[in-house]
Amino acid sequence: MISKLRLGVIGAGNMGSGHCKNLMRGITPEIELAAVADRRESRRAWAEAEFHVPVFTEGEDLIQSGLCDAVMIAVPHYQHPQLTISALSHGLHALCEKPIAVYTLAAREMIDAASRSDKTFALMFNQRTNPLYIKCKELLSSGGMGALKRVNWIITDWYRTQLYYDSGAWRATWNGEGGGVLLNQCPHQLDLLQWLCGMPTRIRAFCHEHQWHDIEVEDDVTAYLEFANGASGVFVTTTGDLPGTNRLEITTEYGKMICEDGKLTVHKLPVSEREFCVTSKEGFGKLPAEMTEYAFDEPPYPHAAVMNAFAAHILHGEPLTARGEEGIRELTISNAMYLSSWLNKPVELPMDEALFLKLLNRKRAASKHKEDREITFSTDNSYGGTAAKP
Repeated sequence: MISKLRLGVIGAGNMGSGHCKNLMRGITPEIELAAVADRRESRRAWAEAEFHVPVFTEGEDLIQSGLCDAVMIAVPHYQHPQLTISALSHGLHALCEKPIAVYTLAAREMIDAASRSDKTFALMFNQRTNPLYIKCKELLSSGGMGALKRVNWIITDWYRTQLYYDSGAWRATWNGEGGGVLLNQCPHQLDLLQWLCGMPTRIRAFCHEHQWHDIEVEDDVTAYLEFANGASGVFVTTTGDLPGTNRLEITTEYGKMICEDGKLTVHKLPVSEREFCVTSKEGFGKLPAEMTEYAFDEPPYPHAAVMNAFAAHILHGEPLTARGEEGIRELTISNAMYLSSWLNKPVELPMDEALFLKLLNRKRAASKHKEDREITFSTDNSYGGTAAKP
């Protein structure tokens, strides 16, 4: 048994550099930064000077170095499957940034590789550590709010300028990033949506490409969701609204919950609306709702909280924040939203994953970013994607 997890960080960009800094702040007491990998010379020089650890150009070289017990994968989305599978096959634990992959067939290969390994595979869904959403899930899971009736999430405070999109040739391209606001900014919200409310069974989406920016992927999305119990939902997101909104409203049989501005407001009915509907003697009858408001401060280092849970799981068997196999759920929702928009019709879940990949590859073939090859799905349980590394 190891007493401290030696973690290698693959990718020293915006997210990876933040993870490295967290590891050096002393807020991850059971993890030490053992190595860093990045293809950019400037980032390698920065990591060497800042952290005084071995630095590699290729993630594969870090994985095979023998210096690490685990890796944190923080590279462009298309590279997540290859590096995760490689780490697991070389006997390393893997913590992967969101999204798990670009398309669900690749995610299934990652999950299959994890099932054949005795190592831990986890996802960086750090919003699950937010006490606001934890309380919301607690109330829903307890049964006291009754069954879901409706969920609406307006998440439009992802504003990005054209300069942001122009900062990298791979950004906001089908072949470089694999998508836009759904794949880059919204995986956390889509994960929380299914974590709190369960998976939808039917989706109709409108994904507007280059609506507000000079990009080739979507920057404005409106989607309608249906759930198995008859509940419905609407999910609205964009990177073009200023100022934007982040408001989650969940309506249930016993009232509603609103998450906004760091507060959870609960309106609780004394009896189920379903019961009141059929027993009330008034055509315009209403019930008084008891309102309770909870205010929360966001945790200062949510990513570190996920890393600490990752280490505690490996060292002590404690629960993970998000298991690797859970990542396919939010990716299924975003893939279905794309597919619905491309086909201009509703999509039933489980969706046609092979058709999604076929249409994605068509968009990749026409993409301005040509560094990577087309991805195909392999049937031999090995990742059939590009050989690209961080």
